[in-house]
Amino acid sequence: MKAQLQLAALALLGLAATGGVQAQAPVADGFRSMEQRMAKNLIAAAEEMPADKYGYKPTPAQMSAGDIVGHLSEGNDYFCGTIGGVTAPKRAELPKTASKEQLIARLKETFQFCESVLAKLDDASLGAKVPFFGGRQVTRAEAMFVATEDWGDHYSQMANYLRLNGLLPPTAKKS
Repeated sequence: MKAQLQLAALALLGLAATGGVQAQAPVADGFRSMEQRMAKNLIAAAEEMPADKYGYKPTPAQMSAGDIVGHLSEGNDYFCGTIGGVTAPKRAELPKTASKEQLIARLKETFQFCESVLAKLDDASLGAKVPFFGGRQVTRAEAMFVATEDWGDHYSQMANYLRLNGLLPPTAKKS
């Protein structure tokens, strides 16, 4: 019996060493992974759009490419601060005439903020209530879902804007 217990303990150690044991925070880990993937794709899409097309919008009612990048930066600070339970940094407002370089630099800053505050996220706090739009309270998990949906929505916009300008979005390019 003692030998069997030792073998079982050894097997569990082996599974843990090879990643066979489930993660302790699979939802938080998945969200961090999604944030990193969306940061890469959204920054690459912003970089792909030519500077002279940052004012481009398919219809008058839509945001311009530059507006999307600026909006994402504001959204990142809001969502990641809310989800991470911290106050987002106070940043100087970018002017409406901000350059492509300024907008991309800001987008990168905000994704770095996201990465730093989300590093502490765990699954134990997913049910905690956090402040949200309109003075509402939602669970941290719901805020995470909304952030992911928002990143996907804006990546889709940028991908379409790129295609409408004869360019391929980052996820359509062969590696």
